[in-house]
Amino acid sequence: MSEPITWADFEKVMLVAGTVTRAEVFPEAKRPAYLIWVDFGPHGERKTSAQVTGVYQPGDLVGRQIVGVINFPEKQIGPVRSQFLLTGFHTDEGVVITTVERPVPNGTRMA
Repeated sequence: MSEPITWADFEKVMLVAGTVTRAEVFPEAKRPAYLIWVDFGPHGERKTSAQVTGVYQPGDLVGRQIVGVINFPEKQIGPVRSQFLLTGFHTDEGVVITTVERPVPNGTRMA
């Protein structure tokens, strides 16, 4: 089990809703992955690499509203700079992406 964190620690993490605008196979990735672009409203459009190929096809993702962490430093993944962390849950079939229960404005921060 992890050590407890404070509320102030949690407040540092920018978990926000955004809508997937584009998704495509990322052939240069070491493990099967997609490149995913997300509109985070006032925070702009950002891209990431995500290993979610076990559960989703690229076309399944476009238009979906997801939850991402947008205040991690960018990370180099092969030839791509990942600009946010797509959140999800590991299952036997693969990673299931965190989504919202009903639409909220892009850029809305998780409470």
